[in-house]
Amino acid sequence: MGLFSSKPWNYFFRDLECRALILGLDGAGKTTILYQLRLKKFIAATPTIGFNVETVNHKNISMSVWDIGREHLRTLRKHYFPSTDAMIFVVDSSERLNEAREELWDLLRDPDLQKPVLLVLANKQDLPRAMETCQVTEALELDKIEGREWNVIGTNGLTGDGRNKGLEWLSEKLNQKK
Repeated sequence: MGLFSSKPWNYFFRDLECRALILGLDGAGKTTILYQLRLKKFIAATPTIGFNVETVNHKNISMSVWDIGREHLRTLRKHYFPSTDAMIFVVDSSERLNEAREELWDLLRDPDLQKPVLLVLANKQDLPRAMETCQVTEALELDKIEGREWNVIGTNGLTGDGRNKGLEWLSEKLNQKK
């Protein structure tokens, strides 16, 4: 058997499999972002009923990304939270930041979500009233987070701006954790 088909070679060079949850308020653009990550293009999305799951591949990471509708989050959390490696929290940068902060901090306090890295996507950066990432950081009180890797990246779900930067950051952090 050749070197490249041997089991040890495949073990060391296979994709790192991870699970991520994409969370946030309704209308923030979670499903649009999910399809930007997966397909690298805009897909018109309707409100999520139940959940969507897509595999996102980037470099050596194969990430199962779960988009759970907010109305099902409370009942399904015990099934999804314990094995989560990353949280992608999507906010509409132009509105409802106080409500988003409350939702995010409820998630950050959950005992089953103490280990995942946190990527906040400050979405809808194309809107006139969109806050800059430093303002989103302040509005969500992210500087109070202790013991967790986190980052805020501005995105535009329609054009995909910021998508690759977010994937790069997640890839780097998930590789460090595994």
